[in-house]
Amino acid sequence: MTRDEVSQRVKKVTARELNLNAANIKDSDQFSVELGADSLKSIELVAAFEEEFNVSVNEEEALKVQSIGAAIDFFAKLLNK
Repeated sequence: MTRDEVSQRVKKVTARELNLNAANIKDSDQFSVELGADSLKSIELVAAFEEEFNVSVNEEEALKVQSIGAAIDFFAKLLNK
């Protein structure tokens, strides 16, 4: 899966989970700062990403991912192992 495909899917899931417009989400956006995800919503996002990409991730590792760009890199690396 290309980084662009991962990017589109990360932004789609983020938009759905946080009730945002995917077109307005930038790679530099921080989940908690610009996008307003609290700790509970962050855990829900991890679960939504796992479902979207059909993978299981270490929750502690995944919660260290703070931005959209970092999430894209995280899942691109995981999916292209």
